[in-house]
Amino acid sequence: MIKNQDNTNQYINDNSGSDNELEDLNYDESNVEEKEVNKAENRNNANSNDNSDEDQDNDDEKIQDIKQMGVSNMPSNASKEIQCITIIGEIEGHFVGNPQKKSTKYEHIIPLLYSVEESSEIKGILVILNTVGGDVEAGLAMAELINSISKKVVTLVLGGSHSIGVPLATAGDYSYIAPTATMIVHPIRTNGLVIGVNETFEYFKKMQERIVEFITRTSNIERGELERLMHAKDELVSDVGSVLIGKEAVECGLIDEVGGLKEALAKLRQLIKDDQNQENK
Repeated sequence: MIKNQDNTNQYINDNSGSDNELEDLNYDESNVEEKEVNKAENRNNANSNDNSDEDQDNDDEKIQDIKQMGVSNMPSNASKEIQCITIIGEIEGHFVGNPQKKSTKYEHIIPLLYSVEESSEIKGILVILNTVGGDVEAGLAMAELINSISKKVVTLVLGGSHSIGVPLATAGDYSYIAPTATMIVHPIRTNGLVIGVNETFEYFKKMQERIVEFITRTSNIERGELERLMHAKDELVSDVGSVLIGKEAVECGLIDEVGGLKEALAKLRQLIKDDQNQENK
C-alpha cells in the first residue's frame, strides 16, 4: 500500500509539473500575441496620424488657393513646356510705387526670365499684358530681355498695354491683342522736379528715341506712323497721343493679330514645333 501511495504521489507530482509548464507556454504565447496586436495598433495609429497630417496640409492648401485665386482647387501643372508670365498694373522701377496700386516689379521679372532661359524643359513663353505703363527704364529693360531670350515668345494684350507697355507688347516673336483691349501711344513724360534748360529737352528726345527705335525694330509699324500716333492732339483730353482698340493696333502694324488665349497658345506651340524641326535638320 505504501509503495502504491508513493507511485500515486509521484504521478500527481509529475502531472503538476506538466501543468505548470503548459501554463507557462500558454502565457508566453499570449504575450507574443499581445505584442503583435500592440504593434499593429501602433502602425495603424501612425498611419492615421500621417493621413491626418496630409488632410491638414490639403485643407491648408485649399484655404490658400481660396485666398489667392478665389477657388478651392487649382489645376495641377503637367510637364511645363510653356512658361506664362503676367505683367499687370503699374510697372515699378527704381522707386516703390503706390501700395494701393497693383504693380509688376522688374526685379521679379528679370530673374524669372533668366531662369527660363537656363531651363532645358521650358521651350516657350507666353507674356500676358494688362498694364497702365510705368517706369521707362524698367519697362525697356524687361522688353529688351524678352526680345533677346532664345525661347519662343508670344505676347497677348488683355485689357490694355499702355505707354511703356507698348514695347513690352511688341517684344516677342508674335503678338496678339484681344478685340476689346486698348493701347495708348504717347510721348514720354516725367514727374517731380524738371530743370527748364535745353539739356532737359535733349534728354527727353534721347529717351523718346530709344522707345521709338525699339518699337519699330520689333513690330511692323512705320516710324512716321508711330510718331504721328504719338503726337495726335484730337483723342486724349489732357494729353497728346492715340488710343488704339483691338484691330486698330493690327491695322497700323503695331500688333500682329487680333486673338485671345486660344490663338496665342496655338501660335506659340507652332513656333516651338517649327524651331524643333529646324534644329533636327
